[in-house]
Amino acid sequence: MKSPSLRAMSPPRIQPQPFFADKNRAFWNLQSLGWAGAFLLRGSSTIANGQPLSSLIPVLISTISGYSVTLLIAVIFRFLLKQRPVVTWGVSIVTVLAAAGLVAFIDAWVFSTQNRASETAGVQLFLGAFYLSVTLLGAWSALYYAINFYLTVEEQADQLLHLENQASSAQLAMLRYQLNPHFLFNTLNSISTLVLLKQTDRANAMLSRLSSFLRYTLINEPTAQVTLEQEVETLKLYLEIEKMRFEDRLRPVFNIDPAVAQSRLPSLLLQPLVENAIKYAVTPKEEGAEISVTAQPAGENVRIVVSDSGPGLNDGAMRPNNPVSAGTGVGLANIRDRLIQAFGERQSFETRSTPGGFSVIIEMPLNLDEPSKVAA
Repeated sequence: MKSPSLRAMSPPRIQPQPFFADKNRAFWNLQSLGWAGAFLLRGSSTIANGQPLSSLIPVLISTISGYSVTLLIAVIFRFLLKQRPVVTWGVSIVTVLAAAGLVAFIDAWVFSTQNRASETAGVQLFLGAFYLSVTLLGAWSALYYAINFYLTVEEQADQLLHLENQASSAQLAMLRYQLNPHFLFNTLNSISTLVLLKQTDRANAMLSRLSSFLRYTLINEPTAQVTLEQEVETLKLYLEIEKMRFEDRLRPVFNIDPAVAQSRLPSLLLQPLVENAIKYAVTPKEEGAEISVTAQPAGENVRIVVSDSGPGLNDGAMRPNNPVSAGTGVGLANIRDRLIQAFGERQSFETRSTPGGFSVIIEMPLNLDEPSKVAA
């Protein structure tokens, strides 16, 4: 008999909820706790001064009065939050003074009723109670507006972050979609050429490989990130298509350190670099060129180098070393923009040219993909 799995035996984890996730519930909690604390503070002070337990009755009535009046104030303040600042603050002050007067009147009446033999004048009782009521209700009002201001700022910050994420996702999708038409144009043009030359077998093979490549790349969302291992597999599919055109003139070499194979990067980030190398290194040379893709750890980053053995920037070759120059159009500028969108300042993008070739060096955070968990 198999023992039950640990997952089944362990209790479900309860995620804590933010205190202000339910604003209505948070208000009632704060309202009740606040006035309960005020009653305990005033009651303990009364007992500490040697007053009898019956003196807690006026304190209790005062607390109930304050609790009830602040509920009415909350309704008024909720309306005033939507008004102009001058109206909000002016009416709020008047409301607090009027509410303090009402609570003070109740407190003075209760005290005079309970202590008929007291020589304290009614006006003096009212002013003392009024001072205490203004202090309590003023503090309550300040806390009410402070919490609402905090919640408003938090909501605006959340909305701004949501909009920024939407804008970033939209821009990443736009940059990603710029790549596919460029690649498709070249591939379909090659297939058309093969058809015109009546090389139908090679054309069919290229179409089949193009279908596999597109099926593989369209699995991921435009804004998704894939592992470096998956990106390399996509590159190999792409190079199989290009080798139909260049045969032995195209010599790809991959050197991927296993330590960075699961590092994540934007999908189809390296394909335009390889396409750029084919255009400027393989195509113009009769003997073709070697294209190498290497990846290795660099501290807390991963360094990816895409290089070729072409002419570099010499011999009049028009490499798009400047991201805004002509040539591949969206190629290098696109990759740099996608890196900035994905990693911000935590990335670097560099191009180097030597008489023996051209290389692009990318560094980005070593974000390792979590290994899949196999249930026991």
